[in-house]
Amino acid sequence: MSYICGIDEAGRGPLAGPVCAAAVVLPPSFPIEVLADSKTLSPRKRSEIESLIKESALVWALGWVNHKDIDVLNILEATMVAMRKAFDKAYHMFPNISSVVVDGNKAPQLSLHTEAVVRGDSLIAEIMAASILAKQGRDRLMVHLHNLYPEYGYASHKGYPTKAHIKACQEFGPSPIQRLTYSIR
Repeated sequence: MSYICGIDEAGRGPLAGPVCAAAVVLPPSFPIEVLADSKTLSPRKRSEIESLIKESALVWALGWVNHKDIDVLNILEATMVAMRKAFDKAYHMFPNISSVVVDGNKAPQLSLHTEAVVRGDSLIAEIMAASILAKQGRDRLMVHLHNLYPEYGYASHKGYPTKAHIKACQEFGPSPIQRLTYSIR
């Protein structure tokens, strides 16, 4: 049987924190009708579906690249590294993967046939599942980092360039998890 691994990321647009990628292989019996692009789901619904994915997936894995490495590599290359990390973990645990689909117009270099699919996070079940796991994982980390740096408000904006985040950076300077190569207006 051939198994497709879906990969997506969360955290390309923020001014702070890491980028997270997820790799997911779903079983044929997975109820794909519950899936959607993570950006269209409420946090509560994403959490419910995240649990179902983690319980049901044949394999799932996360790959991370921190803010310092993003500054060195640039966000596109850091995203490709995070995707490779997630895929490598998944493939190590489940070597029956036969091909990979990645959300977007660029895919990382992997050891298997890999296809980039524009809007894949709203079209392909495995990518939708990866989208949900990546977003949930990154959001959870940003809430934890909020506890360390509450003045920046990471629990509410997750590091995205909101007015509140930009104001906090102007008032307190860059946080310890700030992407310093990103401009703060």
